[in-house]
Amino acid sequence: MTRHADTVWRVCLLYFPCEADRQDAFQDTFLRYAQADNVTFANDEHRKAWLIRVARSRCLDMLKAPSRSRTTPDSQLFEEGVGGDEQGPAISGNTDQPGSFTSEVVDALQSMDDPPRTPLYLALCEEYTASEIAQLLDAPVNTVYSWIHRGKQHLREVLS
Repeated sequence: MTRHADTVWRVCLLYFPCEADRQDAFQDTFLRYAQADNVTFANDEHRKAWLIRVARSRCLDMLKAPSRSRTTPDSQLFEEGVGGDEQGPAISGNTDQPGSFTSEVVDALQSMDDPPRTPLYLALCEEYTASEIAQLLDAPVNTVYSWIHRGKQHLREVLS
């Protein structure tokens, strides 16, 4: 966990602005890792890729959950920050002031749809190649190149 916790946290950060949701996804990912007795890993990179894939799947499952569509006025206030002073960690793991460059990059990544978001993160932050990302996401390599290109364009537009 100490080796891959930062990576899993950053994957969860891509999907959830609310720290509580990130913590749930993070915890569920490592719980599944602890329960995966039948999974054998070829090496540490294989373990890392498996954790990224599980974290991504868990985040997507949580986003699709019926309970996410039901909101109450209290939960809306909490998510907007009125109910507390929650500022989650940025990609670097530090807490950044709203309006900082890191905060803007995280906001831009979170505003993307999923197909370009995860491949772009894996390429830029985790330094995976397009072929490795294609294997992780079960997608054709050329599609991964397109997603990364689209994601970079979106970041340029948002950050300029």
